Amino acid sequence: MTNESVGTKVRQKVKCVVWDLDNTVWEGVLLEDVNVSLREGIVDIIKALDSRGILQSIASKNEHKSAMDKLEAFGLAEYFIYPQINWNSKSSSLSAIAGSINIGIDTLAFVDDQPFEREEVNFVHPDVLCLDVTELPGLLDMPEMNPRFITEDSKNRRQMYMSDITRNNLEEQFVGTQEEFLASLNMKFTIAKVGEGDLQRAEELTVRTHQLNTTGYTYSYEELDALRQSDSHLLLVSELEDKYGSYGKIGLTLVEMNDNVWTIKLLLMSCRVMSRGVGSVMINHLMHLAKEAGATLRAEFVSTDKNRMMYVTYKFAGFKEIQEEGDYVLFENDLSSLQPLSPHVTLVVEP
Repeated sequence: MTNESVGTKVRQKVKCVVWDLDNTVWEGVLLEDVNVSLREGIVDIIKALDSRGILQSIASKNEHKSAMDKLEAFGLAEYFIYPQINWNSKSSSLSAIAGSINIGIDTLAFVDDQPFEREEVNFVHPDVLCLDVTELPGLLDMPEMNPRFITEDSKNRRQMYMSDITRNNLEEQFVGTQEEFLASLNMKFTIAKVGEGDLQRAEELTVRTHQLNTTGYTYSYEELDALRQSDSHLLLVSELEDKYGSYGKIGLTLVEMNDNVWTIKLLLMSCRVMSRGVGSVMINHLMHLAKEAGATLRAEFVSTDKNRMMYVTYKFAGFKEIQEEGDYVLFENDLSSLQPLSPHVTLVVEP
């Protein structure tokens, strides 16, 4: 097998399409004529993107209530999360959307009929894919809009983000400490070996997850299938749920087991669970496993412009740098001080 540290270079896919409204989603200008009509074919495009797990939002210079009422009347309001309907620049609206969803600005596509608006966005955010409405007939065929696999998590992505919005709103209103709020969620974190049915989601996680990712390595379906059957590797998938529902399969971990040394080659968690502390739960589980096996536990870390939090997570777990070369760090933990499991999370380990 090729060195999995190199991974596979995958072209960036769009995670969220941001729509203008006037003369884009609908024909006409709402403030001038309340009887605007939907653009031909737009409903099919919006529903197709949703079914592929591509999120959608709005960046429109409009009166918020009137625009949302019109989207409700068209039966489309539910498809858009964190809509930015205001008089701000489109570039600032895109920044707000990316920040609210917690994804990179380079994973957005922006559709607007006005060249000025596209140019303004492109000037501020050159990595955003800007599209004119004349390009809509070919939008669904663009490589950036076609994930390799459509998993159950993909199909449910919008609903899971809507649940996250509910949780976030409740957290803002919660009277008490962060620990008390986490305890109130009744979280259950499940760890299992990756099965054949998990491989599509496992590949999707390596391609889509950048912030809570210790190395940024990506793996193809075929590579992951070989690794899950390898006697010298441990490939684990993790799932999180709480009293509001499932977050889906949100984590992937790869451990290379050589003689008396275990090395965490990859540890990633979906950005949607960033504030839930489950990365530490996973690391703690691996520390216990390694100690039971009488192995030294090491961890590879490759610094990117997005994953600083995972470096801090390793440091808090007691890992120390034993090798450093450029962006690459090799950590080691002597396993002398294992932490108890988090009181906020029920851990379930499936055989």
